[in-house]
Amino acid sequence: MRLPLYQVDAFTDQLFAGNPAAVVPLSQWLPETVMQKIAAENNLAETAFILPDGDDWAIRWFTPEAEIDLCGHATLASAFVISHFLKPGAGLIRFSTQVAGELRVTRQGERFSLDFPARPGVAAEVPADVLAALGAAPPPAAFAARDLMLVYDRAEQVAAVKPDFATLARTGRKIIITAPGDDVDFVSRFFAPSVGIAEDPVTGSAHCTLIPYWADRLGKPELTARQISARGGQLWCRMEGQRVQIAGHAVLYLEGNIHV
Repeated sequence: MRLPLYQVDAFTDQLFAGNPAAVVPLSQWLPETVMQKIAAENNLAETAFILPDGDDWAIRWFTPEAEIDLCGHATLASAFVISHFLKPGAGLIRFSTQVAGELRVTRQGERFSLDFPARPGVAAEVPADVLAALGAAPPPAAFAARDLMLVYDRAEQVAAVKPDFATLARTGRKIIITAPGDDVDFVSRFFAPSVGIAEDPVTGSAHCTLIPYWADRLGKPELTARQISARGGQLWCRMEGQRVQIAGHAVLYLEGNIHV
């Protein structure tokens, strides 16, 4: 079987930045074991599999080790592929998901805006094993949603964290660390070694928790954000009731075929 494959750098307008995602369009779902093996072979943070569903699309996301419930950058990459190659010029793209409900992506010129569910966190304690794995001081505040979010005072503290990924993987936790930015409203990093992602370059789904926190703290619905991984990524964010808008650019890196 020959399957098309696209690799797209998401949340950036430059190659070799942002978060690379693989997108595999299908005519029918493959067995989960095969999709997982393809994701492992691609060895990117996420591989998205998309399937036409009438005028809309179904989407599933796999890390090299597991299927996950929600992914921002691979959804953005999928919308980019649909709008540029599969349904050229599409301005509104709707995805059905297994867990996260309907997701909408709107193309605004060369920027794509993701309409995702808000996932505000609740105040939480940070386990000692997590702090030890991060090699970080206790944060002034922490919140738990799908991910555990640690809030620091300065961007420099976020940039300085050097996790022990093997130890962090054993905690089973997915970790967001965040702080106010200098030339953006907030910065963040994201770690998920328990599902095969040591540090994710740019994590759209983490902003489902970041945006509600920072919108409330800063008292404004529109925010700019930067994920300060080595590759880095820029996001434009908006709080809208129980939803968040997460916008960014994307760039095509690779187009080819998979033989399975």
